[in-house]
Amino acid sequence: MPDRLPRPDRSRLRPRRRRADDVATTPPPGLGDPVAAAGGDWFDDADRSSEGPSRSRRFGRESRASRPGRPSPAGPATDDGGSGRRRPPRAPRAAGRREPPWLVIAGILLVLLAVIVLVSSCGGDDPGSEDRAVVPADPGSTTPVGRTALSLLRPDAEARQDDLTRRAEAGFANPLYRQVPGGAVASAARVTKYRALIEEVAKDGDEDPDVLEGMVYLESAGRPEVLAGGDIAGAAGLTQIVAGTGTQLLDMKIDLGRSRTLTGRIAREVRRGRDAEADRLRAARARIDERFDPKKALEATVRYLKFARGQLDDREDLAVASYHMGVGNLQDLMKAVGQGTTSYARMYFSIDPRRTPEATALAVKLADDSTSYLWRVGAAERIMRLYRDDRAALTRENELQNRKASSEDVLHPVESTKVFADPSDLADAERSGEVEGLPRTALRANGIRIDRAMGELAPRLDQPRSRYRALRPGALAGLLTIGATVQALNGDATPATRLTVTSTVRDRDYQAMLGAENVQATRALSQHTTGWAMDISRSYPKGDTAELFQWTLTRLQALNLIAWVREPTAIHLTFDSRAATELAPVLRQAGVGR
Repeated sequence: MPDRLPRPDRSRLRPRRRRADDVATTPPPGLGDPVAAAGGDWFDDADRSSEGPSRSRRFGRESRASRPGRPSPAGPATDDGGSGRRRPPRAPRAAGRREPPWLVIAGILLVLLAVIVLVSSCGGDDPGSEDRAVVPADPGSTTPVGRTALSLLRPDAEARQDDLTRRAEAGFANPLYRQVPGGAVASAARVTKYRALIEEVAKDGDEDPDVLEGMVYLESAGRPEVLAGGDIAGAAGLTQIVAGTGTQLLDMKIDLGRSRTLTGRIAREVRRGRDAEADRLRAARARIDERFDPKKALEATVRYLKFARGQLDDREDLAVASYHMGVGNLQDLMKAVGQGTTSYARMYFSIDPRRTPEATALAVKLADDSTSYLWRVGAAERIMRLYRDDRAALTRENELQNRKASSEDVLHPVESTKVFADPSDLADAERSGEVEGLPRTALRANGIRIDRAMGELAPRLDQPRSRYRALRPGALAGLLTIGATVQALNGDATPATRLTVTSTVRDRDYQAMLGAENVQATRALSQHTTGWAMDISRSYPKGDTAELFQWTLTRLQALNLIAWVREPTAIHLTFDSRAATELAPVLRQAGVGR
């Protein structure tokens, strides 16, 4: 939340300006799963959070005819404000003076241009040009800091595939703890009841039982009766199969009319407390709608994966990713990326607003967390492994993941992370270099401005405002990375597009004072007191800033370098300690730090 006190509501005193309020918070998972709903995936929590990014307005130029003082198309202007008096006649043109032959000159120039185009097109066709995605010029070359920041967010997915997969699975895991009934431990216990059946079906279908189990966790959290959105025609059952897909592709027996009737009767019996009758009706429904039969549902999911692999060069990762996205959408995305059929990790980390704009547009259009589905299946697999092998560790992680609206306490558990107790503690940290004051000049040059109200409570503690305008060096490197990336992607030759940082480090004394006066302030121990957290305003000044900011946040999340969430007026984000080394090149290139 912004580091300021609430301001009086002046909306009644002046017209309200619209703003491009478009970054989503961590994307809700997809389809009908209890975990689903942006992680941001941005392609869902820039708020994807999942509430997808809203488009920022574009402002066009005023037409020449409408500008003040220009002649109206209705007729010649008069020089008296419309009184009707005629202008004095012009003096005759001097004899012998001729106007240049503009039409002839224009014609000659057009002919020359046509010749140039014709010559340039005669170099022969590139035999592979039709299969390659068009790659526009990269505006990241405008500044050294921008180039450095972009290079860090564009990893070599072919060389780092396993590492990037693990990072993405961790970065998008939070909803699997926070948005499942009862939390991760209870959900894993429900899924475990189906482990023997999962192994049996997976063996018969030559599938990986761990992957199938992860899909069950993600889709239904082990609840065979769950409906997505309450609509019987939508996703239903243990593996959340849509009725149309079940009958048309997976050869399932689904009588929608009878299933709908029985579902209504089951709900009535449950309300009446008649559990035995509800169970009898559930068994009857499973016979006429196989989505509610756990074995039939698992077998249908295996059939889908076989079908998808047949369409996707027998790649398991692509088949699993398509379960939520659809084979056709995934094929379109791969075509837009222009790499052919490749690993999902390589394709995902190649989606880029400037290098692959068509793929980026397709990913945003999906807007349902589809692009992070494979990562969340992997995160679910890890949860199930921990449940079997180290339940205490799963219980601990479940507690950390549920403390806040993001996974920031997983990155920095407050029990084991140093916090700044009071102003003197913070002053000592500044002198030692444990925190760095915000470098105004370097930030402005890279698209970040400092909110004037930051640290406004400092005088009450007899401190300068600058005391509360600082970050850990790793977090400062992250802030500069965000600003430089958005600015570079926006093609800014000058820092015209600025994000505003509204809050950085605090000590416990400052946090307590803020919490007493601002209802948005957390009552729990804030990550601001560790120096790793910051808030960035959600008011975006120009062009594609919102979308590019969303992409940057999602990419950092996929690298598991940040946890973030959308607050009413700002994006609250916390950097992982690895940012201190992995993003350090940005600090050095900007000439910041010790």
